[in-house]
Amino acid sequence: MFEKSFITDCEGPLTLNDNAFELSDSFIENGGELFKILSLYDDYLTDVVKKEGYVAGNTLKLILPFFIIENLKNEDFTDFSKKHVYAVEDSKFLLSYLKNVMNTYIVSTSYGQYIEAVSDYMNVPFENTFYTKVNLDNLKPTGDEITKIREFKKLILENPQDYELFDDIFFSQIAKMEIYENIKDIEVVGGQGKKLAIDEIIKRDKINKEGIFYIGDSITDVEPLDFACKNNGISVSFNGNEYPLRVAEIAIVSSSAVATGLIANVYVNNDKNKVIEFINDYNICNDYEKLFNDYGIDEDIKIKFLSVFNNKEYPIIKIIDEDNFDEILKASKEMRNGIRGHDIGELG
Repeated sequence: MFEKSFITDCEGPLTLNDNAFELSDSFIENGGELFKILSLYDDYLTDVVKKEGYVAGNTLKLILPFFIIENLKNEDFTDFSKKHVYAVEDSKFLLSYLKNVMNTYIVSTSYGQYIEAVSDYMNVPFENTFYTKVNLDNLKPTGDEITKIREFKKLILENPQDYELFDDIFFSQIAKMEIYENIKDIEVVGGQGKKLAIDEIIKRDKINKEGIFYIGDSITDVEPLDFACKNNGISVSFNGNEYPLRVAEIAIVSSSAVATGLIANVYVNNDKNKVIEFINDYNICNDYEKLFNDYGIDEDIKIKFLSVFNNKEYPIIKIIDEDNFDEILKASKEMRNGIRGHDIGELG
């Protein structure tokens, strides 16, 4: 066990996927559009209404009835996920380095079938991952429920901004169905669920709260980023949208995960103050090789970073403040949409 723990969201910092969106788009007719509508509704319930007991990322729960009526099974999710892992450049390199210097975890809202595929691909022990557990094989609707859910899908697609209608569909109509008995107890690992995962990691690794490095990119990362920031740990938004940028202390805008490795490497043997000092020096630097040598950056990370960004614009690595927030947000969203695609990049 190490004294510090690196905890990363999966989709965004490590992979280019939005697995649930991709599953929806592949297995449900008009499923991509349906997922995007429900994702905006999820953001609305989380950020605007602040619905009591509601967890950011619950889109994965809202979309389940529409998977179920297509008679999808665990095997379908598993097979699709194994064939569709698209990694952020150098994310495998990043995790390979981190496993030797920090306790390393993936904490994701994604379905377990996808996280198992990612853990295999990235060579991260599956027991070091947290995810949303869904057993599709146990979810079997009645004939009448299938008919009603198909009607709900049609209504949602025809009325994409009628959130009163959605409230009735999900919290009144579907909540009364027999199938909901097996859906209601599913715990989505998003928002507060990710914070609870951090609590478990701290207990498991027997580390102090300030020994946390958390990196995320979306609304489901707000609580863990806020926790890391307030407890003097490292909180990083990686190509994030406005939600993580509001609470994270550090922003990274990069096509490559080696930029994360740079910050993690400084943090391994130092406290947060040294990381802040490094970032400030990085932003006024004219000789990066000298800077990296001065801070004792790992040779492999230094070589990889200088190689990846040879003749390319160096990544943005900045401390977020009121003066640079809008500038960082613009650059972050452009990078996010550029490497992940607009459909996925625009999801909350």
